[in-house]
Amino acid sequence: MCRNIKTLFNFDPAVTDEEIRAASLQFVRKISGFHKPSKANEAVFHAAIDEIAGISARLIHSLESSAPPHNREEAAARAKARAAARFGG
Repeated sequence: MCRNIKTLFNFDPAVTDEEIRAASLQFVRKISGFHKPSKANEAVFHAAIDEIAGISARLIHSLESSAPPHNREEAAARAKARAAARFGG
């Protein structure tokens, strides 16, 4: 799966529509192989992003968890530490 797509469920503060759309964009880019579609494919590319964002938002807002929400800052710090250990610096 695309490494740029991050887990969006069960975080405090809750996921935003912009984060869902960004993940949807990354997903469509990954499965289509296009970073930027041609003019001929632009409409279907953006329609796919919109559809996936809508489905993802419904899923995330419908899910339930008994676990406490994760803290975004702590998760980001852990990810940064993993990247530093993996790639140095």
